[in-house]
Amino acid sequence: MCKIINFSVKMNYNNLLFCIFALEMEEKNKIIFIINPISGTHSKDGIPPLIEASLDNDRFDSEIRFTEYSGHAAEIAKESAAQGADIVVAVGGDGTVNEVARSLVHTGTALGIVPCGSGNGLARHLCIPLDMKKSLDIINKCNIEALDYGVINGLPFFCTCGMGFDAFISLKFAESGKRGPISYVENVLKEGLKYKPETYEIVDDNGKTTHKAFLIACANASQYGNNAYIAPKASMSDGLLDIIIMEPFTAFDAPQISIDLFNKTLDNNSKIKTFKAKSIHIHRNAPGAIHYDGDPIMTGTDIDVHIEHLGIRIVTNPDIQENAGGSNFLLNAFSDLFNNINNVREDIEKHGRHIQAINKVLLRKLTKLS
Repeated sequence: MCKIINFSVKMNYNNLLFCIFALEMEEKNKIIFIINPISGTHSKDGIPPLIEASLDNDRFDSEIRFTEYSGHAAEIAKESAAQGADIVVAVGGDGTVNEVARSLVHTGTALGIVPCGSGNGLARHLCIPLDMKKSLDIINKCNIEALDYGVINGLPFFCTCGMGFDAFISLKFAESGKRGPISYVENVLKEGLKYKPETYEIVDDNGKTTHKAFLIACANASQYGNNAYIAPKASMSDGLLDIIIMEPFTAFDAPQISIDLFNKTLDNNSKIKTFKAKSIHIHRNAPGAIHYDGDPIMTGTDIDVHIEHLGIRIVTNPDIQENAGGSNFLLNAFSDLFNNINNVREDIEKHGRHIQAINKVLLRKLTKLS
């Protein structure tokens, strides 16, 4: 972009030279890349040369910073926004994206994403390519939209937050040392049946309701990451949270829930209740864990969640609509398998060993697909 120059002066040779000089001196968009060197599983040494080779240097004046400790990305992003940076790019996983994004809310600085973490939930929701070169091409297009973000007990989140089994799984996933969708499935199958549901009181604009639930998730975007869709119909521009209540489930139900989670069909599962709200208040009987964008933290018995409508500017993919994409047909085949098994559910429930065998077969098949 060029500044507007006043051409009312009589044009002569000196004026022409001045105009050419002014165009050449036009300020470029200031962009800061914040690289988390320990996100994901791959070395980040090759990223700076890739940025230098791929970035549109006619449009951008770039700077590259590496984080050195937890919270450093948030500090760099806040400083960059205060200094008037046009875009700050989070180069890392969901944790890095959250750190950078929470420092950019309600500013004129846009969030860019070059995904190279393990889950990449926000990038996947926005259809930002996981290939770094292609994600830099999205940055070059500089398509910026104002989108929603959520807040749980004062903590910003951009994909999901939750409590109960949701936060419990976040803890187990963080402790497992393994990444990828199979780890989610293993935790659901192995740990989910041990978890005792809690009773929650939920207050929204429609009044108070009480639920016995394994988890309550509040979604701004559609997925946790790794294409695990907790809220398949969630939008980041509707000014509403998608509230997901997972009711207690049996050993038989666990495989189907796991399949629906990855197949974008969880909202059709009989154990799931969903509704939309701008804000909710949740009360539970005892303190415990909550999570925001997968980062677990302990908190008290009262939890407040609300949406901040169009509160953050994000560089998005102009060629693909938000949350595009279809179901996984291979996983859909497994879904059909378990729906057929449901026809003989009573017999299966009488034989616990059969249920465990089904779980093991499912895990083996999903491992082959990953």
